[in-house]
Amino acid sequence: MSNRFDKPPIWQRAAPFFRGFDGLLAFAVFLLICAGLVAMYSAGHDHGTRFVDHGRNMLIAGFILFVVAQIPPQRLMSVAVPLYAVGVALLIAVAIFGLRKKGAQRWINLGIIIQPSEILKIAMPLMLAWWFQKREGQLRPLDFAVAAVLLAIPVGLIMKQPDLGTAILVAMAGLSVIFFAGLSWKLIVPPVLLGLLGIAGLVMFETQLCEEGMNWPGLHAYQQQRVCTLMDPTKDPLGKGFHIIQGMIAIGSGGWFGKGFMQGTQTHLEFIPERTTDFIFAAYSEEFGLAGNLFLIVGFVFLILRGLTIALEAPTLFSRLLAGAITLIFFTYAFVNMGMVSGMLPVVGVPLPFVSYGGTAMVTLGMGLGILMSIAKAKRLVQS
Repeated sequence: MSNRFDKPPIWQRAAPFFRGFDGLLAFAVFLLICAGLVAMYSAGHDHGTRFVDHGRNMLIAGFILFVVAQIPPQRLMSVAVPLYAVGVALLIAVAIFGLRKKGAQRWINLGIIIQPSEILKIAMPLMLAWWFQKREGQLRPLDFAVAAVLLAIPVGLIMKQPDLGTAILVAMAGLSVIFFAGLSWKLIVPPVLLGLLGIAGLVMFETQLCEEGMNWPGLHAYQQQRVCTLMDPTKDPLGKGFHIIQGMIAIGSGGWFGKGFMQGTQTHLEFIPERTTDFIFAAYSEEFGLAGNLFLIVGFVFLILRGLTIALEAPTLFSRLLAGAITLIFFTYAFVNMGMVSGMLPVVGVPLPFVSYGGTAMVTLGMGLGILMSIAKAKRLVQS
């Protein structure tokens, strides 16, 4: 006869930790992970231990997801200000005595080498969600101005490193919070129109700006080169335009159903630069074609729609703003990466979520998913 005081099975003891997890969100992530593992095996099987390391990074991200999902949104709100302050302080330290590699000063040695700008991808939406939560029901134009300053400080420091890709991600995370908090369309439309006019001017005066080497205000030389390369990569096909040209060739040669798993010639003959990191989408497209791309896009759309649904159903303003911002981070990652690989956006070094190789980005993604799970879990537990 069993003793009634015997411990329950381990699965029963672990069940409370998984109760409330969002199954639809987990399913979307599972689809993307499967695509990422397949793509990384093909693109990185002859690239050292990339596939094994990619799998390890996914496991680490999964562990972080699980841990963060156990933290209630109220507790997340309590760490917003300290995390933001630490992130900005580290960015200032990087600007003063950071490590310089390949012309960029983005890292700092604290016993281990870290890239503080990655912290701001999560700290920025946390901070702004906290700011607007504290002013719920009494928002004034000044509150939005303060939020803009809180956003401009880290974005400016990251641009100075320079790191355009991370600056875009942090800026989008912060701007999405400000937008969801209720920023008036009267303040949104003018800068959008100015941006469109700037793009139109760039197209009209491309020859003077690119061929005659005019200096563009507010842009580093390498950023000017990236924009000019985007306008016409064939002007330097073996130099600055090489990445974009080879990426477009690989995507186009994939056709409807691709050349087949491990059969990509552009990939395995090493015509695609950075085929396991920023340009893995080109390698994936070559082997799986339009059908594979649609599978990947559906996975991202499902993930984004589910994230926005979690945001809409969140019980507090802080949770709604944070969930919406985290979701748009995933959108920005995917949109910018696919756009730059296919030649529609400048090359800015943004990885494709769950597909590209990269430990730091994977940890950030795991943390973001953990926050979404925490918000979804809190709502379900309240309803039950």
